[in-house]
Amino acid sequence: MSKLFKRTKILATIGPSVMSEDAITDLIMAGVNGCRLNFSHGNYLERDEQIAWIRAAAEKKGRSVAIVQDLQGPKIRLGELKGNHLDVKAGDELTLDFACETHDGGQTLPVQYNLADKVQPGEPIFLFDGKIKAKVIDVSSSTAIKIQVQNDGFLMSKKGLNLPDTDFGGDIITEKDMADIEFGAARDFDYVALSFVQKPEDIEKLRQILLSHGSSAQIIAKIETKKAIESDVNLEKIVEASDGIMVARGDMAVEAGAEVVPIVQRKLIALCRKHSKLCIVATQMMGSMVDNPEPSRAEVSDVANAVIQGADAVMLSDETANGKYPLEAVKEMKKVILYTQNHSKVTPLESDPVSASKTYDAISSAVARLAEKIEADVIVCQTASGATAASLAAERPNVPIVSVTSNARVAAQLALTYANAAFVRPYSEDYGIDLARELKNTGYLKPEEGKTDLLAVVISGSPRAHGTDTIKIRHI
Repeated sequence: MSKLFKRTKILATIGPSVMSEDAITDLIMAGVNGCRLNFSHGNYLERDEQIAWIRAAAEKKGRSVAIVQDLQGPKIRLGELKGNHLDVKAGDELTLDFACETHDGGQTLPVQYNLADKVQPGEPIFLFDGKIKAKVIDVSSSTAIKIQVQNDGFLMSKKGLNLPDTDFGGDIITEKDMADIEFGAARDFDYVALSFVQKPEDIEKLRQILLSHGSSAQIIAKIETKKAIESDVNLEKIVEASDGIMVARGDMAVEAGAEVVPIVQRKLIALCRKHSKLCIVATQMMGSMVDNPEPSRAEVSDVANAVIQGADAVMLSDETANGKYPLEAVKEMKKVILYTQNHSKVTPLESDPVSASKTYDAISSAVARLAEKIEADVIVCQTASGATAASLAAERPNVPIVSVTSNARVAAQLALTYANAAFVRPYSEDYGIDLARELKNTGYLKPEEGKTDLLAVVISGSPRAHGTDTIKIRHI
């Protein structure tokens, strides 16, 4: 068909392995549609460099590329341990003290978050990515808690803690996050990813903070806590409150158990499709490629399953941020996406997608079915806000969508949306048709083999209609 026919998008994390304009340009040219900046690491000077490189590469490619700011949230970590190592045994009692500044090698450890007013005795606590299991046995002061270790092992400096049964009471946006949000608002990020979401109110709190800074960034809720997934009702409300979801499988596996992750992933993708929201599947999708030039067979199956389930995007984390083969990881992921979507249909939903507008839903459903019925080469979507394009993508058509808008922010946000290739052009009544003609002339869009005309279904509106109201069939 055409080279834009990669319907599931790729989101790549930027880090030390790709810290140059050439490296980031190579990633985007290879098929990256969005770049994730992880604010758990790095500094603002590095971020400004990365933003400039991403936008320069997008301009060079002639396509919008989304920038996602991933907030650290209350990522609870140990402080510095003496010698960067502490052996522990089952039955040991350790004190985690927020007021402790220096570890002397003993059983009192510094921790970077005050847990004393959050935890209750009996609650589980996992240290070092779940390698050490423990439980809270006492709140020993206003800054310290006492835990009992349940298995032998060792701890290292700055390793993370997970508390799956602890209610943080909405306190998931930290002082660091507030500073990062202000920085991001000034840089005009397209998406802000909120870590450790537990309920829809967490999303609304962030939305108000973003608005207070004049930011129109959309919010991605990272689903990684036991609290978020313990109720299907709560999970769906989080999806409805957000603009998109990230299935953050790493912390979810530690907090809720690895066995729940595949089921929650399938459930979240279906909910996002139902509500016309963005869905990103993340963590270890091609994890072995941090050290190896090829993915494992299990990883290939993992990416393929996300494509078949209908995810908008699949994400690379350490593979591109810290891995030895960042470019190869992108190319291998793209290869899997293309092969899968060309040999398997997306799993159908049990019910039709619903968005904020029944009109958009009805028009999008009609367009998707019409495009497949007449074997169109492309769907052209003229959109002001991106809502029509998102609604159309929720139908998961087997036809590429070219979206055109006069709003650069809308185009960048659509860069991660299923099957959408988004372009910015000055508004005119037929700017979608003009763009399709331009893309045909450059070879970006190609008619079906043996034909000279490009068969397009065009969906548009007008200022008079205050929204989408027209479907056209055009030979271009």
